Amino acid sequence: MSQNDLFSGGDSSNELPSDSAAENIQSLRNHINEHNHKYYVLDEPSIPDAEYDRLMRELQALEDANPELITSDSPTQRVGGAPLAGFTEVQHERPMLSLDNAMNADEFAAFYQRVQDRLKTDEPLEFACEPKLDGLAISLLYVNGVLERAATRGDGQTGEDVTQNVRTIKNVPLRLQGNQTPTRIEIRGEVYMPKAGFDAYNDRARENEEKVFANPRNAAAGSLRQLDSRITAKRPLEFCAYSLGIVSDDFDMPDTHSAQLAQVQVWGVRINEEMRVVNGLEEAQTFFTQLGEKRHQLGYEIDGTVFKINSLTLQDELGFVARAPRWAIAYKFPAVEELTVLQDVDFQVGRTGALTPVARLKPVHVAGVTVSNATLHNMDEIARLGVKIGDTVIVRRAGDVIPQVVAVVEERRPDDARDILVPELCPECGSHVERLLLSTSNAKNASFAAKHICVGRLMCPAQIKQGVAHFASRAAMDIEGLGPGIIDKLYDAGYLKDLSSLFDLTVEDCLALPKFKQKSAEKLINSIEKSRINASYDAFIFGLGIPNIGRENAKIIASLGDLAEISKYHHKTFRFFSGLGEEVVNTLLEFVKDDHNQKVLLRLKFYVNFNSKINPGNYSLVSFEKFLDVINFQKIGAKKIQALKEIIHSEDAVGIKDFILDGGWIESDIKNINEHYRLAFQNTKKIDEMLQVDKDLKKLGIHWTQKKELVGANLPLSGQTWVVTGTLSGQSRLDAQKLVEQYGGKISSTVSKKATHLLAGEKAGSKLKKAQDLNLTIVNESEFDEIILSCKS
Repeated sequence: MSQNDLFSGGDSSNELPSDSAAENIQSLRNHINEHNHKYYVLDEPSIPDAEYDRLMRELQALEDANPELITSDSPTQRVGGAPLAGFTEVQHERPMLSLDNAMNADEFAAFYQRVQDRLKTDEPLEFACEPKLDGLAISLLYVNGVLERAATRGDGQTGEDVTQNVRTIKNVPLRLQGNQTPTRIEIRGEVYMPKAGFDAYNDRARENEEKVFANPRNAAAGSLRQLDSRITAKRPLEFCAYSLGIVSDDFDMPDTHSAQLAQVQVWGVRINEEMRVVNGLEEAQTFFTQLGEKRHQLGYEIDGTVFKINSLTLQDELGFVARAPRWAIAYKFPAVEELTVLQDVDFQVGRTGALTPVARLKPVHVAGVTVSNATLHNMDEIARLGVKIGDTVIVRRAGDVIPQVVAVVEERRPDDARDILVPELCPECGSHVERLLLSTSNAKNASFAAKHICVGRLMCPAQIKQGVAHFASRAAMDIEGLGPGIIDKLYDAGYLKDLSSLFDLTVEDCLALPKFKQKSAEKLINSIEKSRINASYDAFIFGLGIPNIGRENAKIIASLGDLAEISKYHHKTFRFFSGLGEEVVNTLLEFVKDDHNQKVLLRLKFYVNFNSKINPGNYSLVSFEKFLDVINFQKIGAKKIQALKEIIHSEDAVGIKDFILDGGWIESDIKNINEHYRLAFQNTKKIDEMLQVDKDLKKLGIHWTQKKELVGANLPLSGQTWVVTGTLSGQSRLDAQKLVEQYGGKISSTVSKKATHLLAGEKAGSKLKKAQDLNLTIVNESEFDEIILSCKS
């Protein structure tokens, strides 16, 4: 068997010649030891768990067939890597062994039969079963109820003393609750990082251009092996108990595994809430299946189910093999990470013109499905990964999440590996591709987004079709019955040139399409007509699909008036409206100033008259001091503010210049203003800018002497920010969001400290867990209905 076969599930026949078997066994051991070192010592794993499991099983099979070749230093005779230098070694009084694995129902049934055979019984076996957490195994030693020592599993015999780090984990009790505890007790469990904490940590790391973790398991292991416990204290780690080690004789412990863990819970140590006791093979298989179905809704990563004979007496009778107990097994879920080869990269064009790189992979089975494509997000992510075409990569799939490439196995990079380059021309329409500009205030220091976009905009087929789908969505124009399939047919038939051509459609046009009937054609045309009459202006703006313009920003923009007029405003005018940051303003102005978009907007205005729905001046008036701050002034004193205000309102450019240059700014003022801006105001261009911004604000109904309140400030849900998640039975999530906004609240798509409330439907998932961690107000659907009812009264 070649070295390549070691990584491709090659033949592990038991009939190899002795010399060949010895050679292959040693080669496997070398590779496994190398990966053990990377995983346990360096915290830099280079292959996914599923690949590691295959290597171990292949080695085991060869050693089973050739027992004379088994040596004490084989990876099959121990659990993992050696302790890290820098930590004190700990000798485990009772070995911390690993578990054998079952990879499918047949292997689990075989384990079940072996246990029955050893116990010489046909009676159903009682198991304690729980999720197999994906973290780092830890032993906690309590002496007289006080945490004395925490140690990693290490190689099963010798671990690392990580007491100072574990003491920083908030859910590890420093003293056990209650007065009745053993003199000495060792509680074993898993330290892990919840999904929400992992995501938040990686987000901060990316912002600070620091190393990000590939998965929560590596994050937990890396955090616990910090020599500086202050670093560990900043990591969102948690602990969950799964068994006991040594227990002193002065305490009478229960005689079942489940009852012992229940006692541990009484002492204030967390056990897994999903743990159950089952009887027989069928119940065990049902538990495994059900846990697999809810796996991705849990707030933490798991990779299987652990089944343990519940009776401690039977555990003792069954005993151990060299490296694992005979009374327990880890029944693994289909792997969420696998190795494969990146064969090519295509670029897909989204509705906003953004190009997304998509990895074309050598097909591989991941988490129960065959994966041949995976997202690479953007060019910044490609640079961070350092990935090239031809690389062996780790691809990850969790639940319904789109598969993604998470790491590169650089040691397997072929000589002909190629860099991934952004196409110069759009693959859909042939227009130029440009990198999205974030800031244009200073050309020398201009900043760019990670996105590359097609400048073809509404002429690009991909943008037209996806743009029409977005325009017709419920949150936008709400055109019922206009799905992707019908949009494709309309486009292919030449009826969709741009968004405005929707309103030219007739029943006859629809009937000319394949499989279109009279009733469905009439229904679609009526729905389009209804949207033309009923849609709000902010929904229309949202439906245009302008990059960075979500529903909240669309409402602000709608309050500013007609889009054609907005294009004439000075870019600094938008700074008076919270939420319209520089990136949003840049993309908005780029969109409305584009010649093609202007033509489409003009045609849309002919079909849809929103003038009566425009509601300018809905936002609070800022002070004149705020105006001076926006145009780069600092504090200048009350008298000069009033004088400058009067001159600006007179729109006397000469007066402003004279005011600045004729000694109006005395030496004592210089220290309160920025010298750069004082000199800048000596030119007419800067003065014209001041007048233009003031003129824009007046056009919007804003005057310095006038004060207005924010719309919705006195509504019942004013000041509240809601997140809606899960499945609602009596209404859609969009309907619930609209009710929140109707009564003054704001909607957020993410759970953060800025949010105040979470409406949790069925299968709320990780957002519910994160909301609980942040102590947000959590309501169910019936409680939400009561809140809305009180708002109406």
